[in-house]
Amino acid sequence: MPSIYLSPSTQEYNPYYGGSGSEEYYMNLIADAMEPYLISSGIEFVRNTPDMTAASSIRASNEGNYDAHIALHSNAAPENLAGQLRGTDVYYYPDSMRSREIADIMVANLKAIYPLPDKVRAMPTTSIGEVTRTRAPSVLIEFAYHDNPEDSEWIKQNIDLIGRDVVLALTEYFRIPFVEPAPIQTATVEVESGNLNIRSAPSLSAPIIGKAPDGAQIFVLGQYDDWYVVRYNDYEGYVKGDYIVLNY
Repeated sequence: MPSIYLSPSTQEYNPYYGGSGSEEYYMNLIADAMEPYLISSGIEFVRNTPDMTAASSIRASNEGNYDAHIALHSNAAPENLAGQLRGTDVYYYPDSMRSREIADIMVANLKAIYPLPDKVRAMPTTSIGEVTRTRAPSVLIEFAYHDNPEDSEWIKQNIDLIGRDVVLALTEYFRIPFVEPAPIQTATVEVESGNLNIRSAPSLSAPIIGKAPDGAQIFVLGQYDDWYVVRYNDYEGYVKGDYIVLNY
């Protein structure tokens, strides 16, 4: 299953309009909102912490083997334009086709929820470290201008919607189903013989990434049609629902 490094802003010194919270605070709320959608959709993640910096987040990301690096930020206008700008910018590395692909998908999805869709754009950059210095293909999302009253309020009032939208874009990029969160349940494997195949996608032709024996206890993270997203030992993937019984 795909894995990401999730990097919400660590800039606690960037206040939102009116002084109600900081960029770090609200970007971590969006990351919090993303987690249930990531889990239910089978996307593994590691997340930075507020005491880290952009540099240490890049190092931590590069020490792992991630399929994408996603940095969450909000923007501020230059001093001479303070409070006057609005819009969403998704930064990508122009030499990386995968970085551009993630950005384009993010932009298409954010256009559906941001109130001014014509101001949502993908932007190339060769100067932002979290885009240019990560091993994994990366994007940095500036969701809106936190020094603008309308943009600041949009972020505050749409934390869950924004988190859901970002994960929806990631499932499109990874070409896996988007699965709405549900309470994690335990279940028992029931096969007549052999093992239950855990697959990388909800298809009998998808690669087998692990196996669970009859009677094994597994965690059910979500459901897609007649398939379940499950976790068993170190494996996360899809299993046919016919072969597991939920433990109510």
